[in-house]
Amino acid sequence: MLFRIKRFDGEKEYWSEYEVEVKKGMTVLDALFYIRENLDGSLAFRVSCRMGVCGSCAMKINNKPRLACETQVMDLKSDVIVIEPLDNYNVIKDLIVDFDGFFKKHAKVKPYLIRKVENYEKPAELIQTPKQLDEYYQFALCIKCGACYSVCPASATRKDYLGPAAFASAYRFIKDSRDEGKEERIPEVACDGGVWRCHFAAECSEVCPKNVDPAKAVQKLRWEAVKHSIRSLLRW
Repeated sequence: MLFRIKRFDGEKEYWSEYEVEVKKGMTVLDALFYIRENLDGSLAFRVSCRMGVCGSCAMKINNKPRLACETQVMDLKSDVIVIEPLDNYNVIKDLIVDFDGFFKKHAKVKPYLIRKVENYEKPAELIQTPKQLDEYYQFALCIKCGACYSVCPASATRKDYLGPAAFASAYRFIKDSRDEGKEERIPEVACDGGVWRCHFAAECSEVCPKNVDPAKAVQKLRWEAVKHSIRSLLRW
C-alpha cells in the first residue's frame, strides 16, 4: 500500500511516498513506525501512549483528523493513505505541530477546581452524586489531541479565538458541583475571542475521537454567559 506523507524540513514543504506491506490489525501509527525504522529514519511524528489516551498522535489521515494509534489502515478502504499535519497549527517538522498556543489558550479558562475557602489543615472530602457527575462527565473526557481546533473555521481565521477544547474544559469545571470559580471563567469565555465568535460548524464534535461534543459546550457556555450578564445588570 502507498503511504503519501506531507513533510516539512523547517524551510520548505514536500511530499514523500513509501510502499508498505499492510497486515491485518496494522494501525497508521504502526505503519509510520515501520517507515521510520525501515525506510526513512528522518520521518518525524509525535507519539506517546499508543492507546488513544494521550492524544499525541493526532494528524490528518485521508483528509480527516484522527488518532493514528486508533486508525486501522484497512478500515480506511483506500489504496493510498495520505497523511498530513493538523491544520491551524504551525508545523515544526513533518507531522509535528506546535501546541504552545493551544495550551496557553486552554490555561486561560482556569482548567482546575477553584475553591473560595480551603482548609488544608483539616481537609474534607467533597461529596458528589452520580447525577452531579453526569452534568460534566462527557466534557471531562477531552484528551487535548487538538483535532477539534484543526477543523474549526473560527480558529483558522482568528488567532485569539480560544477554541473548542478550551470551551469544553471551561464548561466541564463550571458544571462541576465542587467548583466555585464560575464568576472567574465566564468573562474569559465571553471575551472578544470567546464563544460568540463560534460559527457553529460543529466540525469540532464531528472529529472528536472521544465524543466530547465541544460544539454543545459552546452553546451551553453562551447561555451561561447570558445569565451572567443578566445577573450583573440586576446587581447594577
